[in-house]
This record gives sequence, C-alpha cells and structure tokens, in this order.
Amino acid sequence: MKLTQFSVLDKNELELIHNSTLQLLEDVGIKIDDENTRELFKEHGAIVNNQTHFVKIPEALVKEQLKLVPESFKLFGPDGTYNIKLNTESIHFATLGAAVKIFDPSKKNNIRKSVLQDNINNLRLVDKLENISCSQIDLWPGDTKYTTIHVVCIYNWLKNSHKPYGHGCFGKLVSEDSIKMASIVARGEQEIIKNPRLFGIFNPTSPLHLPKIMTNGLEVFTKYRQPIVIAPEALAGTSAPITLAGLLTQTNAEILSGIILAQLYHPRAPVFYGSVSHTTDMRSGNSAMGAIETGLITAAVAQLAKYYRIPSRSIGAVTDSKTLDMQNGLERFQTLLFAANAGINFITCASTYEATLAGALELTVIDNELIGMVKRAIEGINVTDDTIGLDVIEKVATNLDKGATFLGESHTRNYLKKELYIPELSDRNRRSSWQKLGSKDLIVKAKEKVDRLLKDFTEYKIEDDIEKELQNYVELVSKRTYEDYTKIENIGKSNIRFPDGKDSSNI
Repeated sequence: MKLTQFSVLDKNELELIHNSTLQLLEDVGIKIDDENTRELFKEHGAIVNNQTHFVKIPEALVKEQLKLVPESFKLFGPDGTYNIKLNTESIHFATLGAAVKIFDPSKKNNIRKSVLQDNINNLRLVDKLENISCSQIDLWPGDTKYTTIHVVCIYNWLKNSHKPYGHGCFGKLVSEDSIKMASIVARGEQEIIKNPRLFGIFNPTSPLHLPKIMTNGLEVFTKYRQPIVIAPEALAGTSAPITLAGLLTQTNAEILSGIILAQLYHPRAPVFYGSVSHTTDMRSGNSAMGAIETGLITAAVAQLAKYYRIPSRSIGAVTDSKTLDMQNGLERFQTLLFAANAGINFITCASTYEATLAGALELTVIDNELIGMVKRAIEGINVTDDTIGLDVIEKVATNLDKGATFLGESHTRNYLKKELYIPELSDRNRRSSWQKLGSKDLIVKAKEKVDRLLKDFTEYKIEDDIEKELQNYVELVSKRTYEDYTKIENIGKSNIRFPDGKDSSNI
C-alpha cells in the first residue's frame, strides 16, 4: 500500500482559507506596478485604483480563470530526448537556484563566493544523477557580468545537461533571451511552445504585490507556453501574519493572482501552484527555512494545489545550518520528507544550505540519495500473496538444518532491488570494515563521488551552425548596458533586482 499522504487541513479548513482568499482579493486586492497589467485586469471586470495600484479581483473572475489552468504538462531537456510529466499525482525533484556561496574546505570558514565553473559543475552532476530531474541557476556565477548571466548560464546548460532548466522571470528582455536561445537549439519557437524546455519562477512580493519586473517576465514565458512557478516567499511574523492560517490565506491570494494573470496573458498557460514561504525566527529576526513549520506550510500548499487541481511546487531539503553538520542533515531530511509525503509534485530541494544562500556539490549527490530514500518510503509496502511468500517462509524454516537461508532463495533475488533501497554513500559496514576502507565520513564519500562524476563527464556536442548562432547571441547580449534593460522594462534602475538580493544601483 502506498504511503498515505500527510494532511494538515480538513475539508472545512480548506474551504475557509479559499473563501477568505476570495474575500481578500475582492475587498483589498493585489498591488500591481505595471499600468498595462492593471488595465488588462480592468478589461476583465476587476476594479483598479491607479493611485494606489491596487487591483480588486472579483470572485467570478477568479473562478472563471482557474477553469483554464492545465492539470498536466511536460518539461523537456534542450534536445528533447528527456522529459518529465507534471500533474497533481506526479513527484519530481529539482535543485534550488541562486546560491551565492559554495562550500570549499580549502578556504577560511569552508566557504567562498560561487563562480561560473561551480554552476557548470552542478549542471553536470544533476545531469548524471537519477533522482534529480531539473536544474536552475543553482550557483550564482559571481565572476560573470551581471547583464549576461542569464545567457551565459543558458549557454552552459545547453552544453552540459539533457534535463529541463529554470530561472526567475527577471523581466521581458532576460526572459526573451532565454527563450530565444532554447529555441535556437530546438530549431524553432514552435517546437518549444509545443514541448517546453524552460520553466520560469515568478515571485510575488509579500504582502500582496506583483512587481513590474516579474510581470514583464511572466508575460513572455506565458506567450511561449513555458510553465511558470507562481511562488511567494512570505515569512510568518514579518511579511505575513505569524499564524500559519493567516500566511496561507495571504499567499493563496498572491499565488492565485499570479495564476489568473498568466491566464489573462495567454489562456491555458501552464503554471505551478508554488511556495517558498516559511517562518521568521523570533529571536534573531532571520528567516527560519529549516523550521518544522516549513513542513506544515508545504503540506498545506500541496492540499490547496490539489483543491484547485493545479500541479504544486514547494521546497524540501532546506536548512538554516551554516555548515555540513547534523542540523543540516536533520532539517533537510524532515523538510524533504514533509514535502514528498504531503504530495508536492515538483520539489526544489537539492544542493543548498544556509537558507539557500550557500550551495555544495557534495550536498547535490547526498540529496540525490536522500531523495531515493524518500521515494522508497512513499511507495509504502506492497502486500500480495507473492510478496508475503508463505511458500518461501515454509521452505527455509523447515530446512534450516540443511543450510537453507532466505539469501539463497529466488524470492530474495527477485525482490531485492524492488523492495530495498540500497544507498551508495551511507555506510552500513561494521566498524572494523569501515576503518579498513579509510574511516570515511559521508562528506568525504560525497566528495569522491562528485570528483568521479565530474571527471567522467563529457560536454555535449552542439551542431556547428547552432553553436555559432548561440555564441553570436551571447555576444549581442554582452554589448547591452543597464540602461538598455531599464528602458525595455520601463522601470527605474534601482528596481532591477537579481537573485542574490543586489540591485543594479550597487554594482
């Protein structure tokens, strides 16, 4: 029997959050920076205040647009040979993007700024790992010019992975660049519209705000039917009510407003009902991503997504630990298990620690193994006459004096790999054997696997004409200035924000 999914809300509680959300959207609304987007809502019956920029969304509009949301879609790798299907029953795992530091035991405090080669290395690891389906801009390339990071990362994704890829909706121009490069490799925009290669990440700003830079990007991604993750990162107690019910109601309004906008831009645009929301640590004022409440929020997100029949995305394997210690392992496993057992369909998890500010290649391969354990757990126990095996029990039990063992039975051989998850990194030897093998801890063994996978990796060959076109496009983007971006996005320079929290005015 498959493991029963973990639930934190009953039917009445789901209905109360839903109805409170409708009231919030209709009475208060959502702040939307972009004038054209506000006008689009107005054309569909919303009430717009162009002074406060708040848009009040009527219940009828919410219900009408939710009917258009696809219940399933696929994501493809760059060459189309690899794909995953996302729906309300599937489960897939991905990395979590934009860590600005990386674990490096040769440096002071075991940490340094991440660079482009770190990003490439993680792409290569994910490409070879069986339990991680997608990459993002996992490690922020701090040695790369800011205005070209998106195209440089896309270029290296195309050469180092056959799995799907994602990044934030960082405006119209950035989104168009990424889609253009993906379509070059796919040999046409119609191919990526039919078989999406990218997913975009749209982050409403809590409380109740859709920033212009994000809506600009959302419009582009939906135009080309690339799936969009609508995912606020509200913190209970600071950017959302401290009560989890209050946070869920507020973020539900933020998520639904983004989903509705996606459908207004392009009906039947594929979306994820997503969240990165967690709590505030009330002693330090910092975020508490590894808190037990993160799991409760994630479980509720899974239920709400199923309520609306939309594929879900949330976080797992996240931790606030600043090192690769027991806290790191404890928090990442409990948040991962919560997300998977709650039924989140797309769990962005692997590689990060320190509340996603830091990453580690070692954690990428460790998380791959943790995901294997979790996937085995949620399969539950298969109970049939054959798995009970009365005949093999009788045979062994009545022939012990003749040397019979379960190890020698075909029943064991038949079910060995089906029934048991056999980890590669976790050590189950006796101490004496472990010592003979070098007394290696988990981090050492993970580093050895990282080195082995990277050593054996061969960069993917791109056809010469495509390679030239990609390089020419990267060169074109490299000639742009910040002013080019602000002009296209029609926003002030200080409003261009990057995933590491910096803005263009500080560069």
